[in-house]
Amino acid sequence: MQQEHNMIVAALSRFVGRESGKLLVRRIAGSKLCRAAVAVVLPFIGVVAAFGIAPDTVTEPRKQTPVVLELALPASSSAGAPVEGYWREERVLHGDTLATLLARLGADDPEALRHLRATRSARALHQPAAGRTARAQITTEGQLLELHYRNGANHLTVKRDGGGISVAEHPAELELRVLMKSAEIRTSLFSASDAAGLSDAIATQLADIFSTDIDFHRDLRRGDRFSVVYEMFHDRGEPVRAGRVLAAEFINVGRLYRAVYFQYDEKRGGYYTPDGRNIRKAFLRSPIEYSRISSGFSSSRFHPILGTWRAHNGIDYAAPHGTRIRATGDGVVEFAGRDHRGYGNLVVLRHQSRYTTWYGHLSGFAKGLRKGTRVAQSETIGYVGATGLATGPHLHYEFRINDVHQNPLRVVMPAAPPISAELKPAFEVEVEPLVQQLKLLRSTHLARLD
Repeated sequence: MQQEHNMIVAALSRFVGRESGKLLVRRIAGSKLCRAAVAVVLPFIGVVAAFGIAPDTVTEPRKQTPVVLELALPASSSAGAPVEGYWREERVLHGDTLATLLARLGADDPEALRHLRATRSARALHQPAAGRTARAQITTEGQLLELHYRNGANHLTVKRDGGGISVAEHPAELELRVLMKSAEIRTSLFSASDAAGLSDAIATQLADIFSTDIDFHRDLRRGDRFSVVYEMFHDRGEPVRAGRVLAAEFINVGRLYRAVYFQYDEKRGGYYTPDGRNIRKAFLRSPIEYSRISSGFSSSRFHPILGTWRAHNGIDYAAPHGTRIRATGDGVVEFAGRDHRGYGNLVVLRHQSRYTTWYGHLSGFAKGLRKGTRVAQSETIGYVGATGLATGPHLHYEFRINDVHQNPLRVVMPAAPPISAELKPAFEVEVEPLVQQLKLLRSTHLARLD
């Protein structure tokens, strides 16, 4: 009880002074209020004490004893031991030179820079390609120990050893992956493929596969869609180059076209519909990829050079000088040279016995092209020019049956042979997974649109 008395006095003294606190305690002592006062005051005692000692408290200093530990240092590398370094990887930026790339890798090595600049086998590093990566091992002093750089499908390796700096290039061990993409046409095939992350090589293959059914100059419409299953070669996770299109689907103005690749012998293969029909016709609709028609097939057209009205028995494709020209079908060269009737440099191909195709105003011919040469569909036979009666670079293309001019945009093209009966079982087994992948891509794309 005495302890409680003292505690209450001490607490009340903080608020009303020591003498007044004692007086208050005596008045309530022995009364029923005593215990109540204790219950009320006690919870504040710790708080009061805390506020009372926190601001100016002086505590006795603790005795501190320093501890000194002797740590064993690692043994220094002996003479001749390999020098350790750290690895760093950087992506080549636009405008990078060999010097700026080495600097970002952390190398400060004038000797290595001079050697690489003077080494012919390291010329791929003289102007490194933007987007590729370089990995280097650098010492803490900035000396270059090792460098790896991918040059296309090859690896370039730079190493420093006792004999100096060596440079070696060897083929990369590429990994083949099968990828799937789908896209919707907004303006053009190439813009859609870019938006989907497809390479131009895949877009070109798509146009080539469906070129006998779709005229990519005139037939594309906003809202057309395509899906593609294709090969891509990778090096250490990075795409290096595109492979072959394995399956593709194109919806043009609501009409569905499908193609799957089937290799029918060790060296040859082709594209077919899922039921085995050959997707290629005997002739392509256009001998030039992605050009515009500057003059159509007409029975009467004003000739810009001769100044007379006359029949225009072909299609003119405007294209830049040097654009490659494709053979629209398998055939044999019947003529390749200079023509004096206005065609300029001319190539005439005979296909089977009834069909011939004419290609005029060429700037030059494909290497080795001469009379009697066999050419395959889509093979390059020459290049766009403005020879003969031409006001500018373009290709004049004619399609003749039994030497009678036909409109190549309207004539019904003969079909190529379908899958043979003996190959049909193997064909069905191989293409079924590809067809299922196309269905999955289409359903996924439609769900995304919804």
